[in-house]
Amino acid sequence: MGLGKVSREIMDHIMLIGLDRVAKRNAFDSHMIEDLSLALTEYENNPKLRCAVIFAHGDHFTAGLGLVELQPKIPQGIFSFEEDQINPWGVGGRHRTKPVVVAVQGICYTAGVELMLNADVVVASEDTIFGQLEVLRGIMPFGGATVRFVQAAGWQKAMPYLLTGKTFDTQKANELNLLSEIVAKGNQLNRAIEIAQEICIAAPLALQALLASATDAVTQGEVFAFQNMESYLKPLFASQDAQEGVCAMLERRLPQFKGE
Repeated sequence: MGLGKVSREIMDHIMLIGLDRVAKRNAFDSHMIEDLSLALTEYENNPKLRCAVIFAHGDHFTAGLGLVELQPKIPQGIFSFEEDQINPWGVGGRHRTKPVVVAVQGICYTAGVELMLNADVVVASEDTIFGQLEVLRGIMPFGGATVRFVQAAGWQKAMPYLLTGKTFDTQKANELNLLSEIVAKGNQLNRAIEIAQEICIAAPLALQALLASATDAVTQGEVFAFQNMESYLKPLFASQDAQEGVCAMLERRLPQFKGE
């Protein structure tokens, strides 16, 4: 029936999560939305995993929301997850605390753009076409674009695309501050994995504290973020990983962090 799901693969400390509804250009149906939430929850709950990479099987990242199947379910709360499940779009419910890298290619529409806007690093193939098409379907973006797209690009740069639903290419997405890197066609997943491997060298507790503090600044403002910073910093200085960091520096070697 072409029901959506996501693949899972563990690579050392990395979890690879692949959108897998290729026949429908990876359009999100309710099944793939739920499975993506479950996969990210598995990642969040596994202390051995330090970074996740979300990618897509096939030629396209996603054609966006499969509205034929989703529209009658949206009023019932298709984006409302169980209390212990991660919301992939971070617009409510349980939020993740660990890093996520997203690799995109081909078509990346609506919920796909919003998924990458909620990521920490985005690697895009040079052939990617983006679009926030909701206003052309009689609805509005509800996975975070009304906030994060505007935060990233600025009001005057974001609104021409949000208000019209027109598509844009990788170079424009980069100019709009939506991307971390652009790579040659087909190299997006390998580069995303390379970045994830680099992230995994760092101390897991420090990464989580850093993300929490940065999120405070974006959602609560810089005054709150500065006031709250010490609450993250004190546990870090008392951690075994902080001691390992100093030892590794003195011994001129890569640190071996355990997340303790």
